[in-house]
Amino acid sequence: QVQLVESGGGLVQAGGSLRLSCAASIRAFSSDAMAWFRQAPGKEREFVALVRWSGGSTFHADSVKGRFTISRDNAENTVYLQMNSLKPEDTAVYYCAAGTWNTARYEYKYWGQGTQVTVSS
Repeated sequence: QVQLVESGGGLVQAGGSLRLSCAASIRAFSSDAMAWFRQAPGKEREFVALVRWSGGSTFHADSVKGRFTISRDNAENTVYLQMNSLKPEDTAVYYCAAGTWNTARYEYKYWGQGTQVTVSS
């Protein structure tokens, strides 16, 4: 059983930065990618970024490109999301997930419990 535990969320002012971490209990060998999604109140869960365990290829949603950076540490079985230049519209619960190289939610079998990010204006 894969367990994913997010941390690093919190309250930050607009323009500030946060780094989210997602620790996997074991390397998700059945998946080739890890992703971050987010869900704001009253909205659908949306894709943010993904990274391959092997090779480290990344892909970011247009809404965060240039501000957020996903990375992974294979030795630590951990994925990170560095978030800079945060905006109030980035406020959401952020989830990490393990699955295939895809931006669709249904491609991800394992999910963390989520961590709240709140950006004040």
